[in-house]
Amino acid sequence: MTDMRTQILKLIISRLMPREGVMLAAMAILVGAGTGLAAVGFIRLIAFIQNFSYTRAESFLPELGRLWFIIVPVLGALVSGPIIAFFAMEAKGHGVPEVMQALVLRGGRIRPRVAIAKVIASAFCIGSGGSAGREGPIVQVGATLGSSLGQWFRLSDERIKNLVACGAAAGIAATFNAPIAGVVFATEVLQNEFRVAAFGNVLIAAVSSSIVSQFFLGARPAFNVPSYVMNSPWEILLFGVLGVLAALVGILFIRLLNAFENLFDAWRFPLTLKPAVGAVLLGSLAFLYPYLAGIMPVSGQEMRLGAPLIDNIPHVFGSGFSFLEQVLQGNASFWLLALLVMLKPLATSLTLGSGNSGGVFAPSLFTGAMLGGAFGHGAAALFPKIAGAPGAYALVGMAALFAASARAPLTSILIVFEMSNDYHLILPLMAASMVASSLAQLLHPESIYTIKLAKKGIRFDQGRDSDVMQGVRVEEVMNKRPVFVHADDSVAELFATFQETHLLGLPVLTENKRLYGIVTLHDLERALSGYQGSLRDLKIKDVATPHPVTVFPDEPVWAAIRKMAPRDFARLPVVPRHDEREFLGLISRSDILRAYEVGVVRKQHVLPDGQEKTND
Repeated sequence: MTDMRTQILKLIISRLMPREGVMLAAMAILVGAGTGLAAVGFIRLIAFIQNFSYTRAESFLPELGRLWFIIVPVLGALVSGPIIAFFAMEAKGHGVPEVMQALVLRGGRIRPRVAIAKVIASAFCIGSGGSAGREGPIVQVGATLGSSLGQWFRLSDERIKNLVACGAAAGIAATFNAPIAGVVFATEVLQNEFRVAAFGNVLIAAVSSSIVSQFFLGARPAFNVPSYVMNSPWEILLFGVLGVLAALVGILFIRLLNAFENLFDAWRFPLTLKPAVGAVLLGSLAFLYPYLAGIMPVSGQEMRLGAPLIDNIPHVFGSGFSFLEQVLQGNASFWLLALLVMLKPLATSLTLGSGNSGGVFAPSLFTGAMLGGAFGHGAAALFPKIAGAPGAYALVGMAALFAASARAPLTSILIVFEMSNDYHLILPLMAASMVASSLAQLLHPESIYTIKLAKKGIRFDQGRDSDVMQGVRVEEVMNKRPVFVHADDSVAELFATFQETHLLGLPVLTENKRLYGIVTLHDLERALSGYQGSLRDLKIKDVATPHPVTVFPDEPVWAAIRKMAPRDFARLPVVPRHDEREFLGLISRSDILRAYEVGVVRKQHVLPDGQEKTND
């Protein structure tokens, strides 16, 4: 009965869907509207959690005072940690790399439960004080909605990927009230290519999402910013220098976040509690940093040392947009801005590196504004006749630092333009963003989104053969029951095995089936050259290569190719990430050839006119 219903559904879809893609456009509208509603609910949920947590905390035990800035984030992490660990691991971190991984490895397929887990976990993280943005979660939620709708209608991989991009664009459009930037983000960061048909659906989704979010949240720009202009044509050079600084700080941000992710991933500690450990460190940072006012020329009021707690939440908490607007208006001192350039990336790394859930878009914009504002103060002091207001440099710094971190200069220019509704600084925005993005790419090839994928051997390069090979995982084509030999067996037995199997290399295991190494026919020939003793006295472990290069089962086949090609290896042992001595199987060159065939077949789900293939 189920198969019959599926066939009837596919038949109806194939009959009703014209070549112009009306059905897909309708789906894009649904994805956009659904993402817009999710964004509205998510934003309001964060505000509710924040207000409830800090107002109730202060009324419950007011004598604890600022210690609540440690306790509340820990309580929030104790809620989000189990959700991530037990319900959906994809909700960990900042979301966009997980969407990119789904596009490369799974044809855009994302589990529906990810949307629920991401919203709840991120809301408790950000609402309790976690230093993260709300845009990454909404991008992942929108992508999940698009993927789930495509899977429900049994669409092809290409169409599901398009709906995923629609959801991502809708997420940015709804969160920042920036539909154009949402479209460019989906095209520039996720799709990495431009096609008219796909672009049209993404545009529709972004418009649909913006209409819904504006209905509930209003149509005003995200920030109320004065209309800035350049004082002098020579000022463009100062904005270029700001672009260089943004590239350096952006690279620092990427490496710092990656270092904390590696540190916490390698730590053998319950996954459910790791975010709580990061929250303790974040809370301690928030508790202590205002007291730097004693050694810096910054007032206690500016450091938010007053009461009540809800009105004096530390700048390093949350997305920081309320303070960011003050910076864009030029109402912040140099020393506080310079301090936050260092502390905000650290706070975000403690939050997301420990495994909590949230986005990096807002922290990048915040850090960029702090950098630009501090640079503007310095430029005004050194070049008073050339430099303009510090707020103008803060606005340009936002775009420059995000461009450096995400390698998305077009997105950064457009999102700052839409969030401020000010066109007058478009030339400085373009100059600083391109300088920052180009220099960061030269010094550090991986962006804040792709570095997480690079560690797994995934290259986000659409439209090339490498993409075909990345669509197939090692575990799908590896030999799970290969011929192997024991490390303590004699070389005579190894010689016999080579003769019987006609293989040129074999994995070597210990008595308890643990991986010891690899032995090849060349190793045997080299060991026997000039050897005068009995072959039965020589053990396999004496001629094998211990501690071989290995590959993980969840890595794409492309990762295996990258490890094999430079060394001219013909085979690699497959081991799990948690134990590099546990032998799972073997992948060889013949398996890679089969993987290519599998990848090509998977990509051939759509006819040239966009119609789905059927088996009729």
